[in-house]
Amino acid sequence: MGDRFRLTLAQLNPTVGDLEGNAAKARKAWDKAREAEADMVAFPEMFITGYNTQDLIMKPVFHQAAIATIEALAADCADGPAIAIGGPALEGASLYNGYYICRGGKIVTKVLKHHLPNETVFDEVRIYDNGPMGGPYAIGNVRIGSPICEDAWHEDVAETLAETGAEFLLVPNGSPYYRNKFDVRANMMVARVVETGLPLVYLNMVGGQDDQVFDGGTFVLNPHGELAVQMPVFDECVSHVDFIRGDEGWKAVPGDKAHLPDEWEQDYRCMVESLRDYMGKTGFKKVLLGLSGGIDSAIVATIAADALGPENVRCVMLPSEYTSEHSLEDARAVAEALGCAYDFVPISASRAAVTETLSPLFAGLAADVTEENIQSRLRGLLLMAMSNKFGEMLLTTGNKSEVAVGYATIYGDMAGGYNPIKDLYKTRVFETCRWRNANHRPEWMMGPAGEVIPPRVIDKPPTAELREDQKDEDSLPPYEVLDGILTMLVDGEASVSDCVAAGYERDVVKRVEHLIYISEYKRFQSAPGARLTPRAFWLDRRYPIVNRWRDPG
Repeated sequence: MGDRFRLTLAQLNPTVGDLEGNAAKARKAWDKAREAEADMVAFPEMFITGYNTQDLIMKPVFHQAAIATIEALAADCADGPAIAIGGPALEGASLYNGYYICRGGKIVTKVLKHHLPNETVFDEVRIYDNGPMGGPYAIGNVRIGSPICEDAWHEDVAETLAETGAEFLLVPNGSPYYRNKFDVRANMMVARVVETGLPLVYLNMVGGQDDQVFDGGTFVLNPHGELAVQMPVFDECVSHVDFIRGDEGWKAVPGDKAHLPDEWEQDYRCMVESLRDYMGKTGFKKVLLGLSGGIDSAIVATIAADALGPENVRCVMLPSEYTSEHSLEDARAVAEALGCAYDFVPISASRAAVTETLSPLFAGLAADVTEENIQSRLRGLLLMAMSNKFGEMLLTTGNKSEVAVGYATIYGDMAGGYNPIKDLYKTRVFETCRWRNANHRPEWMMGPAGEVIPPRVIDKPPTAELREDQKDEDSLPPYEVLDGILTMLVDGEASVSDCVAAGYERDVVKRVEHLIYISEYKRFQSAPGARLTPRAFWLDRRYPIVNRWRDPG
C-alpha cells in the first residue's frame, strides 16, 4: 500500500428490503475493486437495506437479517479489498445507523451515526439511537474517518476525527434530491475540508424510493476545497480514486469530472427516474393515464414514455359533451408524437345513466359541482377498470398547484398509483414542457426527440372541461399569482402578512390559505409522487386534517 491508496467508490442503486439483491450488487462492485487492485471499496449509507427504510428497520427480524447479510458478505469477500458498507447496527438493545468496515472475512469496525436528522423526509431520532463520536479506523497504514451523512453537516464529528488522527474523510450518504441541493452539499463539504485540512470523499447513492430520488453526484475534494473527482448525477457508477501521500499528507489524484446539468434537466430527470424505479421496484411494467388534451396529462405522458418507453404507455381519451374538438385533436397529437397507444372511450352515455339514476334523489336541487364531478369520477372508474384488466398502473396527473388547493376530484382525477408531477407547480409545468420539446437525452430518455407536446397544448388557457366554457381561472387566481402565494405559504411557511407585504391582495391570500387547509384530507389520500423540493406534500409537510386555525394577518 505504501504511499498510495486506491479507493473504489460504488455509487449504486439499492432497493429497500432486497437484502440479497443489494448484497449481490455489492459483491459485483467488490469484484471490480479487486480487479483494479483497490485497497477498499466503499458503499453509501444503509446500502445493505436500501434507504429510506422508515419503520421497516425497527422490525427485529429485518435488522437482524440485514446484519447477517453484511457478515456473510464480509466472509465471502475475505480475499481482496476491504469493504465499507452501510447497514443497521445493534449494541445491546440499541439500534443504530451504522457503517461497517470489513476486512479479511470479518467485520473489524463499526461506525455509529451520531447526528440523526429529524426534518423533511427524515425521522431518524424516532428510529435510531445516537452513536458516540468515535475515532478513525485503519486500512493498512491509512487512517480514515467516516462521518455518516448528517454527521458531516456538523463540524464537531469531522473535527473530532481530524484531532484523533484521520488522514482523509469518507462520508457515506443517503441524500435525496431536491432542486439545487448539489450546491448545498458542496458548500457544506468544502467547509469540512477547510476546517480539518483533510481530503474528503462525498459518496451518495442513486435511485428512486417511493417519493424520493437519490441523485448520486459523488465527489472528491482535496485540501483547500479543490475538486479532484466528480461522478455523474443519477447514474450508477463505480469509480477508482487514487490517493497519494506527500509531505503535506494525502491528496486525491485528479480524475474525471462529470458534467452537472442545470436545474430544469435535473428536475425532469428526477421525475423520470422516480417513475422508472417506482415501477421497476414494485413490479409493474406498463402504465396508463387519462390524456385530456391539456398540459398536465401531456407532460405526464411524456415523462412516462421517457421512463418506460412509449410501447409501455397507454393514453386514454375519455370525452364528455363538454370536451372541445381542440382537446380531442391535441390528445391524439400528443399520443402520436410520443408513439404511445391511444384509446378513445366516450363517457357521455355513462354520465347520462348516472345522472338518471340519481335524479329521484336530486329532484328540485340545482345542478352544481356534484354533476361536474360525476364526469371526473366516471373517468376514474373506467381508468381503474382498465388498470385492473390490463395490469397497467394508473398514473394521476395533478400538479402541485392543484394538489395544494384541492382543485382535483377525490376518487376521480386523483385516482392512480403514482403522480410524477405532484411537486411541480403549474407555472413550472409550462416551462418543463418547453424544455422537453427543446431537449432530448437519449442516454436516459426512452421517448422520441423533438416537439412531442404541441405548442397549442402549452399555450391554451387551462381548463378541466367539466362544464361549458370552463376555465381554471374561473375558480382560481391566475397561476402566476397562485403559485407565487403557494410558494410563500407552503414552501416558505410564510404568514398572510408576509404575502401581503410581497404585493399580493389580502383577500386572495386568505382564500388560498383556506383552500390549502380544507384540502388536507385529499392529500392524505393522494398518490405518492416525485419529490423535487424540501416541502413536497407527503413526508416533508405533515399537517393535521382537522384544523380550525387560520392566520389572522
